[in-house]
Formats: sequence, structure tokens, C-alpha cells
Amino acid sequence: MLRAVLFDGAGTLFHTREPAGVSYAKIAARFGLEADERLVADSFRRAFAAAPGLAFGPGIEAARLRELEREWWRRLVRTTFAEIGVFPDFDAYFDALFAFFADPDNWVCDSEAPILLAALRESGLKLGLVSNFDFRVYRILEALGLARYFEAITISSEAGYAKPSPEIFRVALARHGVAAAEALHVGDSEPLDVAGARAAGIAVVLVDPDAFARDASSPSALPPQATAARPAQRAATGSAQAAAAGATEPADQRMVPCGERCMRVGSLGLTAMALGRFGF
Repeated sequence: MLRAVLFDGAGTLFHTREPAGVSYAKIAARFGLEADERLVADSFRRAFAAAPGLAFGPGIEAARLRELEREWWRRLVRTTFAEIGVFPDFDAYFDALFAFFADPDNWVCDSEAPILLAALRESGLKLGLVSNFDFRVYRILEALGLARYFEAITISSEAGYAKPSPEIFRVALARHGVAAAEALHVGDSEPLDVAGARAAGIAVVLVDPDAFARDASSPSALPPQATAARPAQRAATGSAQAAAAGATEPADQRMVPCGERCMRVGSLGLTAMALGRFGF
């Protein structure tokens, strides 16, 4: 029986208002370094993939934890620009950049998130957040009106584990008092969300609109699965279908298996419909 649904944060429930590479480059220009936003974005992705997890663990005094989080990002940003250029004052640039992404005005809530979260809560499910983020996420969630939906928020910097480690999911399961077989995780990253959740024994919904856009001209590449949603999830399913009403193709054509106990969906709003495919 499904008892809890866990969500990734950035990239799933909320997004940067503009591509991060654009913001990095714009702010860099203010601090004396002109850089191509695509070059910055590519360098950031490589640096992020190579960096150790943003994870320090429980038992660390709050002020010290904030310092560790900030220093982790500082090293990542310095690595990002290492082969791009030199700032007249890197510390001033980093301070402005860190503050920029701490400001909720620079993030937007996914339009389908409030409808989906409310529907899942109303159906009696526990909701949690599992995110490779730092303390700034709390303010962002509050400002976007999302914090109120969650019974627990588990962030890597405080948990001591970062996705794709299954341990961060186990921490979240314990906070909700549920077993892995009673939970589902929703995220946007195959290497982080899908790999980590499945390693913890948790079913996964992968929100991946780009995959459906890429395969729009080849429907056979994404064969629909026609299993009907179970009655226990129908209330939530109805709301999710409404959230996805703007889709240009039938919902079943935007929801396909992507491995064992994993469904790939074309929008966040299709998550509740996908619940019926797992046989909870």
C-alpha cells in the first residue's frame, strides 16, 4: 500500500526563473568577467558532476553547517570558472551569486505542483521533500507556497548523504515512518533520483518533458502502457489530469515505463496518474 510520496525540489517542483548559466554569466559581467553563458553552463555541469556530495551530516552546529554549505558552493563556482576567466574580485562575485539563488524571486513554482501536492495530501498520502540542496531551500519553499504540503524536508547537507546515495532516502523514510515498499519518489534526474531511489527499494516517477519532445516525431519510441489507475488513487488522478490539461497529446502517450518500478512522465501533473501503474 502506498503511504508516502517523496519529491525532489529544484528542477521538479520549482525551477530557476532563467537558466542558471544565464544568471551566472550576467552576474559575472557585473563583476568584471565577460563569459559566454553556454560555456559557463557546460562548465558548471561538469564541475557539479565531479564534485563530492553536498552532504555533511547531523550533529553539526547550525552556524558551522551554514559555513560548510557556503564553502562547498564556493569551491564549485571557482571550479566552474577555472578555465573561463579570472575575476578582479572572486569573493565579491560569489557573495552576489549565492545571495541571488537564495532569493525566492529568482525561482518559480512549477504550475502543476500546487494542484498535484494538494490532491495527494487530500487522498491521505504523506508528502516529503528529498533534495541535494542547502538551507536556502527552506525560504524558497515557504515563499513559493510549497512548504505547507510537506511533513518532512530532508536536505543532503543536513542528512549527511546526497543523492544518488540510497541513505538519504532511508533517512526520509524513517522520518515518515514508512517502508521503502510503501513509498514513491518523484524527480527529474535519472542518475540522482532514479538511481538513488531504486537503490533504496523505492518506486520512481521520472519527470522528463524533454524526452517526449525529442520523440514526438517517433511515437513508436515511447509505447504507451494502458494499465488503469487503481480506485484508491482516483481522486488524486483526476486533479493531476486537470493539471495536465494543456498537453498536446493523450496522457497515456506522455507516460511510459523506464525500467523496473519506474515510470517516465511528460509533466509533473501526470504523477498521480502514474501511481496506478505500480500496483501498490
